Amino acid sequence: MENIHQHEPKKVFLETFGCQMNDNDSDRLLGFLKDIEYIRTDKPEKADLIIINTCSIRDKAEQKVYSTLGRFKELKKENPGLIIGVGGCVAQQEGATLLKRTPHLDIVFGPHNVHKIKELLNEAGNKKRVVATGFNEKIDDDEYAIGPSADGIKAFISIMRGCNNFCSYCIVPYTRGREVSRKSADIISDAQRLASSGVKEVSLIGQNVNSYGTSGGGDVSFPELLRKIARVDGIERIRFITSHPKDISEELIYLFKDEPKLCRHIHLPVQSGSNSVLKAMRRGYTREEYLSKIMLLKRLYPEISISSDIIVGFPGETEADYEDTISLLKAVRFDNLFSFMYSVRPGTKASEFTDHLPLEIKSERLHLLQELQKEITFSRNLELVGKTLEVLVEGQSRIDPNEMTGRTTCNRIVNFTTEARGSGSLVDVVITNASPNSLKGIHNERGNICS
Repeated sequence: MENIHQHEPKKVFLETFGCQMNDNDSDRLLGFLKDIEYIRTDKPEKADLIIINTCSIRDKAEQKVYSTLGRFKELKKENPGLIIGVGGCVAQQEGATLLKRTPHLDIVFGPHNVHKIKELLNEAGNKKRVVATGFNEKIDDDEYAIGPSADGIKAFISIMRGCNNFCSYCIVPYTRGREVSRKSADIISDAQRLASSGVKEVSLIGQNVNSYGTSGGGDVSFPELLRKIARVDGIERIRFITSHPKDISEELIYLFKDEPKLCRHIHLPVQSGSNSVLKAMRRGYTREEYLSKIMLLKRLYPEISISSDIIVGFPGETEADYEDTISLLKAVRFDNLFSFMYSVRPGTKASEFTDHLPLEIKSERLHLLQELQKEITFSRNLELVGKTLEVLVEGQSRIDPNEMTGRTTCNRIVNFTTEARGSGSLVDVVITNASPNSLKGIHNERGNICS
């Protein structure tokens, strides 16, 4: 009898830098590749295709991409059939320059062109080097044809792309384009499919989810979209990121009370506590307006967890401006904070500013701010010792194999002892100890939730 050999699937090595939007793009990219019989490998030397999905938010992003590409030069020499591609925001920003500077690079594609990977690979397979960085004002029917995959009990769902804000330090509107919202029915379909695959928690993502539906494509408001997803059977928790402070509505704020599936956590980037810096950043709100919304959230929901982003050392930031930021931290007491030194992004308005601060001043300010936030985060965690919180079980703890791990609705990591070993269930956990980055607890059969 003649032996029949099955077709060997090709392998892709994918490395992702940056935000949740990039993670979601990579997830969709893998879905499109799976559709044409690629499987993922964590060994680039075994790959038929190598893709770097890039981010241009931070300083030296382009240099990091070129450095990463340099690691694969020898692999291309050893395997001329290897296809190497760069996607994401650096690809969108640099375009054909990437091909010119990297002879062993085959494909460059921006965030809007993830769904075109099959035709790009066909071009590369015919020994052509190709760039796909075009923008579409509307979302193509094929752009989200393959949605997010279920790789556990949590998943991201992209609800929109682009940004209309043009903050003076940010490159995103130039690399991801203007805001366009997906149709609510398509988003609900993604949520239903994920729920049927065992996903319990979905996170809706966009550069500014608060403005969902206000630009082209959306057919409902963001609060109404959240209500629709809450009605999907099997979805137990809903999160969203990122919110812009100037656009968060009272309707959304009050939805935390009305919708039990909406997690009691919000990420609301402030960027600075100084009105003069906020104005230079083109943020569109004042310190007082930001604090007013924060205090309404805290008054309505004392247990809500609030995280934020802050940039220190923005051009022209004085010592008084920096102290305004420090005083805002003390007033709000964020549960978590993502903080960065300002770095120049070519093409942004702030790159034209002349009053840039010395590195040593920016570095010192960042260090002091981060030390203060560590104290606040630890203090906030200590306040939960003795309370009973609801935890979505995510799996075995990496710290102790005899424990399980998960997150509270307030987005805190909890490692806890329990007899139950399965993932995906909601359990009550009595918090017995707190550390700066996580909580410890014991599974309890009954208890109050995040109170």
